[in-house]
Amino acid sequence: MSDRNSICDGVAEHVSKALAREYLDRVGTVLHYNTDETQLVAGRAAPAFGGGEVVEPIYLLITGRATKEYRGTTIPAETIALRAARDYFAEQFPLVEFGTDVVVDVKLGEGSGDLQDVFGDDGVPMANDTSFGVGHAPLTETERVVLETERRLNGRYADDHPAVGRDIKVMGKREGDRIDVTVAAAVVDRHVADIDAYDDVVAGIREFVAGLAADLTDREVHAHVNTADDYDAGSIYLTTTGTSAEQGDDGSVGRGNRANGLITPNRSMSMEATSGKNPVNHIGKIYNLLSTEVAQSVVEEVDGIREIRVRLLSQIGQPIDRPHVADANLVTEPGVEVGDIESEVTDIINRELADVTSITERVIDGELSTF
Repeated sequence: MSDRNSICDGVAEHVSKALAREYLDRVGTVLHYNTDETQLVAGRAAPAFGGGEVVEPIYLLITGRATKEYRGTTIPAETIALRAARDYFAEQFPLVEFGTDVVVDVKLGEGSGDLQDVFGDDGVPMANDTSFGVGHAPLTETERVVLETERRLNGRYADDHPAVGRDIKVMGKREGDRIDVTVAAAVVDRHVADIDAYDDVVAGIREFVAGLAADLTDREVHAHVNTADDYDAGSIYLTTTGTSAEQGDDGSVGRGNRANGLITPNRSMSMEATSGKNPVNHIGKIYNLLSTEVAQSVVEEVDGIREIRVRLLSQIGQPIDRPHVADANLVTEPGVEVGDIESEVTDIINRELADVTSITERVIDGELSTF
């Protein structure tokens, strides 16, 4: 994850998968639910070199709908949600003490257990909304640099460097052959003794990002870390929990990364929140994931494509394997005509649409990420 919005995305999706699995175990099918309205209210901390403290806890509200009874079977949806949230924080934010540093409240309204309107006569789910999903491929060099920087800093690098918190935000900008990568990285106070130690952490991140970028592009790369720091004024990105959520940054599901892990304002994007939505028939989840999968498959399987954008539009109540619009915009390599490869692209789109229900299984199994 990258910031307080991604905390909401992560919790909402972890709860979503937990509910889906519990429904499958108890009644054999995924019942109606959604947790994509999860909200975070920032706390307040007093960070200090060598270790500070949380003064006011972070507050997280998991809200939405869930089916709590189905054909005589009771499902403790709110207990399942609370347990999933606790597990997520333990895995992703081990420095945040659940129940003390963060207080989680669960308010799930009653969902309908009636499945008659969800599936059509052929067993294919019907779209829950009139909405659309957008995907593109391949990623540009700048996009790959940003995505890999965020994932690796939040992965092995943070594991090996405990002073680096899990709140990582990355922005990439390219002008000509120069790429600027700006990183905001929360530094954990208990692991830095003084300003010199803090500066060493920042310098280490800068060196790591520059080296990573050099492996991904031949362009000139400049890495910038915690650019708001003012050492003379004593204003630095020092935290107690490793996240900006301890100090005034509120968050909501769907305001951070899109389904491909990036925020790309210069490309077409759906503003639907992907995390927390039901993976059976909620288009805001399924079509954003599917359009990205389709774009990647086309680029991998069809020669001569420089770039593809895929747009899928649903109509509420219609089968999800038959969208109202399935549109692919192609940019080909020199010498390749769109007409020469159009049939190949169409076949791939039709193949992926026919297998759309596999998106549900892969989301529940944790194979697909929603942010």
